[in-house]
Amino acid sequence: MYYIGIDLGTSAVKLLLMREDGRIQNVVSREYELSFPHPGWSEQNPEDWYRQTLSGLKDLISVVDAKEISGIGFGGQMHGLVALDENDNVIRPAILWNDGRTEEEVKYLNEQIGKKVVSGYTGNIAFAGFTAPKILWMKKNEPDLFARIKKIMLPKDYLAYRLSGSFCTDYSDASGMLLLDVKNKCWSSEMLKICGITENMLPKLYESYEAVGYLKPEIADSFSMKHNVVIAAGAGDNAAAAVGTGTVGKNKCNISLGTSGTIFITSDSFRVDTNNALHAFAHADGRFHLMGCMLSAASCNKWWMDNILLTDRYKEEQEGIKTLGENHVYFLPYLMGERSPWNDPKARGAFIGMNLNTSRAEMTQAVLEGVAFATRDMYEAARSAGVSLERSMICGGGAKSPLWQKMIANILNISIDIPSCEEGPGMGGAMLAMVADHRYNSVEEAAEAIVSVKSTCEPEPLLVEKYEERYQSFRKLYPTLKDVYGEL
Repeated sequence: MYYIGIDLGTSAVKLLLMREDGRIQNVVSREYELSFPHPGWSEQNPEDWYRQTLSGLKDLISVVDAKEISGIGFGGQMHGLVALDENDNVIRPAILWNDGRTEEEVKYLNEQIGKKVVSGYTGNIAFAGFTAPKILWMKKNEPDLFARIKKIMLPKDYLAYRLSGSFCTDYSDASGMLLLDVKNKCWSSEMLKICGITENMLPKLYESYEAVGYLKPEIADSFSMKHNVVIAAGAGDNAAAAVGTGTVGKNKCNISLGTSGTIFITSDSFRVDTNNALHAFAHADGRFHLMGCMLSAASCNKWWMDNILLTDRYKEEQEGIKTLGENHVYFLPYLMGERSPWNDPKARGAFIGMNLNTSRAEMTQAVLEGVAFATRDMYEAARSAGVSLERSMICGGGAKSPLWQKMIANILNISIDIPSCEEGPGMGGAMLAMVADHRYNSVEEAAEAIVSVKSTCEPEPLLVEKYEERYQSFRKLYPTLKDVYGEL
């Protein structure tokens, strides 16, 4: 049997076809537009997600007998606000995870309602990307549109709704809405009241590996699929990627270097970072996790290569970097503001430490190291919450760089495991569909059967010592520049 994982990303939807033994049969990607109608805003048309998903499905399943496809699961960009009216029409373009328009709403929630109160309701404080502040923004700035809302959902859940008719979400993705009581896995009546919405506007909650329905017969017929193709609830992109790297169970870690960057630490029980620098979310395996999120990770290197150096020779640029742990140039990777641990949408990128002898390679190195140092910032927040790590899996586009792997291993002083097959949220989505279809009894069982480690990058004591000194300098930079960012 075959299973499909749909990774609904920010720039494209990536579809993966996998056998139940984990062998990948095909991968297809379809891009769509990202709109920036005002500085700091980020929007997309949900209809584009659906249209491009159907387009990709046609090519994806062309390599197998469509009747052998048994399930579909999702991993998707988190936090986006998708609002539908009584006729299931999209009311306005989806407001995405990296949209920064909600500064006033975040301030209202964290300062007037109070961080302690909001965290008590949900396990988290408000961040600019979360869904609840966007609902408040829409209520204040688009009252006529807000009055038409009958359904509120997240991006991947819009796909599930269009494909199955099930108005659903999963606990991992819902955790990032700031509407879920994460500890008790139910909608927070207090947060709903604050946002001026009712529970019947919100989807039914499921575990990520649970079946929410079946592919609509008319869609199944159009692709020559059978009528009992299971639709799994799926997960937020980071939880789905964690499943795809086998980061399930207790005390496991996954570092992601995608458009954004995350450190994802699993736990058997719900716990909150007392400083709220990390997110306390539900995990796709039915348990919980702490997660730090930086808004710009591999996207920093893409910006540097594409926009500044005007080159697509990523590998060649990194080959010019010969000496690690001694670079005197620093880069602050806050190109879209920053979430963990600073929660500062006004933060911006910066180079510091250049002189007349600074080379192109040193600045490229600073970009890569800046992302790694910011990952260390998130790890330090986790350590302050009592987390101790010896190793981590790694995934995302940036994780394909051996140089970046080495930097992460030595700056965090942990072993970095590289998975044999790294297909991110799409792979995790397909694995969740297998569990929903009862091919595996649990997410852990599926991960044990499918995920393996290709190689490990070990920290080197001398390099760890050099990078420790560099990191202690790096960690002073944001606090020094914080007031300047506010003025800018």
